[in-house]
Amino acid sequence: MDRKKGLYEKLIKRPQDFILALIGIIILSPVWMVVPILIRIKLGSPIIFKQIRIGLNEKAFEIVKFRTMTSWCDDKGELLPDHIRLTKFGKLLRATSIDELPELWNIIRGDMSFIGPRPLLVQYLPLYNDHQRRRHEVRPGLSGLAQISGRNAISWEDKFNLDVQYIDSISFIGDWKIMISTLKKVFIKEGINSETTATMEPFKGNKKGE
Repeated sequence: MDRKKGLYEKLIKRPQDFILALIGIIILSPVWMVVPILIRIKLGSPIIFKQIRIGLNEKAFEIVKFRTMTSWCDDKGELLPDHIRLTKFGKLLRATSIDELPELWNIIRGDMSFIGPRPLLVQYLPLYNDHQRRRHEVRPGLSGLAQISGRNAISWEDKFNLDVQYIDSISFIGDWKIMISTLKKVFIKEGINSETTATMEPFKGNKKGE
């Protein structure tokens, strides 16, 4: 990342993220009170879903989200497939992106930004090629270029290419364009799921030679 982009990241983007996240937490306080109660009634506990993800400079951190799936298991005690455990209420939380609200705390802590590549699972790290690993040159985001370009409905290859494209063109105006487009996507509930699964197929690595 060049010096100009680095200054934007340090002097504008991070302070802006902190202030907006703090404002968001305060304004959405009624949601913080109601949603946990509904989750406890409809899905059980725990209310918060926690998972280790990879962030800036490939550093691991714990992401927090509102729970959207039940803990239903089969006769052997193994969790049922996602599409069964994802109830109508869980789908509503995802479609409205309400499940992502606790990530505002990740932004406050500096683990994440409002805009950037989405933070992915630890087990994906060894599967990236050099191009794809560049997605960790910036803080991961609550939303990003890949999310407004199809979210879970586009391929992993396209997602990673869009992540790197964002890094190469990061700017104040660009971030706000993505933020506004994200709000539009939330309202029309577009690209929430992939074509074959309830969320997104796991990343299994690149084809040999890529």
